[in-house]
Amino acid sequence: MKRDMDLARQVIFEIEKCDDPWGPNRELVIEGYSKQDISYHVKLLYQAGLIEAQDASSMGPGGFCWFAGSLTWEGHEFLEAARDDTRWNKTKKFVTEKAGGLGFEVLKFALTQGIKSQLLGPGS
Repeated sequence: MKRDMDLARQVIFEIEKCDDPWGPNRELVIEGYSKQDISYHVKLLYQAGLIEAQDASSMGPGGFCWFAGSLTWEGHEFLEAARDDTRWNKTKKFVTEKAGGLGFEVLKFALTQGIKSQLLGPGS
């Protein structure tokens, strides 16, 4: 299964919408994506330290299933850096062109450096 950074970003946005401090703690539904794709990305975001999550695969007959919990501090930081659609798309394009792929750490670095440049000006 391939990692989809746009889906990962959408998962984080869905978690942020939840009013419960524990997070949604259920399967998320995101239009255009299968339950398995979403679950896989919840697991990846958990492994990256951006969210709390629970492996619910053994809780029922549904097979592979991860429930999203709350955002971590790092998840909130990433969300703020990735919130603006224009910055997100420009940074994805830049990273893909320069690095030949869309690795998470490189993407996160480029997003935060872009914000830093906007705040402090060129050459900072």
